Amino acid sequence: MVAHRLVRNLAGAVAVLAALLIVVFGLPALNRAVPTDRSLAGRHYDVGAGVSVAPPPGARVDASKTRPGADRATVMFLVGDVRYLIVVQPFAGRIGDAAEKLRTKIKATQGYQVTGDEGRVSTAGGLSGVAGGYTAPGRSGRYAVFLAGPHSIEVTVSGAQLELQRELAGIDDSISSITYGGGE
Repeated sequence: MVAHRLVRNLAGAVAVLAALLIVVFGLPALNRAVPTDRSLAGRHYDVGAGVSVAPPPGARVDASKTRPGADRATVMFLVGDVRYLIVVQPFAGRIGDAAEKLRTKIKATQGYQVTGDEGRVSTAGGLSGVAGGYTAPGRSGRYAVFLAGPHSIEVTVSGAQLELQRELAGIDDSISSITYGGGE
């Protein structure tokens, strides 16, 4: 009777230990085995919420920061060490309000500040918006915001100054390619 109880307790302890080992070692190993970025295939990338873009040359999608959707969507491209983020969300104001919202979001991050003047920007598909620049410790950045139907499209690009300058032409072409096709 006592031996039976000991065997049952030992079996339970081994099962708990196996489950613990799977959680501690197995799941992190599986997480590391799944890549967080995907190389792009194809000419246009469907961001979501009716928005698409031609990614810059050499861009990869960071899957951990990308969320497609019918009403709101986010994609983060990595171009070398430069981060290129597009966020689409419902918005019912004017372009000035959308720009102020994005500037406030940028300035809310410690050490980030908006620099210089804003200017008008437009895409090849006819979206018009506002663009400007910002700085952060060790990084430079640009931002743009467009209104498309019932959505705002916020674009932020940041990287080390030299890396950003090297990739900027391709990123500017990509921003110019942003299109809105309405609801999905």
